[in-house]
Amino acid sequence: MMERVKSCWKRYREQIAYLFFGGVTTLVNMAALELFARLGCPTWLANAIAWVAAVLTAYFTNRRWVFASRARGRDAIREFGAFIGCRAGTGVLDEVIMVVGVDVLGPALFQPVPWLWRQGVKLFANVLVILLNYVFSKRFIFRKKDGQ
Repeated sequence: MMERVKSCWKRYREQIAYLFFGGVTTLVNMAALELFARLGCPTWLANAIAWVAAVLTAYFTNRRWVFASRARGRDAIREFGAFIGCRAGTGVLDEVIMVVGVDVLGPALFQPVPWLWRQGVKLFANVLVILLNYVFSKRFIFRKKDGQ
């Protein structure tokens, strides 16, 4: 049994770590969104602040524990720039989903508990964003160079 677990871990370590840290990043994102929304920020601003917190969390956890990047110097700067660039693209998608879902559809569909609707829309957006971010991270940002 332990051999099967070790084999599974060895084979899927990256995906398991990505899901785990994606969950951590999602919690940071949702908590920051809720905090700033309750402080009175409009949806777009609360979501933008939450995005910054989530992207920074994601970069450092993905770099270290998911993709085990060894990039240094200029390569690390390029990696960070690519990470931010790809995340900016999915950040726009997230922002559109949040503004349309919360500010346009929310009042018409889910008036009784606005924070619950906001978090549901955020969770939906995060699922899409996490899947796209994994593809971008794997293919463009933390790709292994020959010999690594």
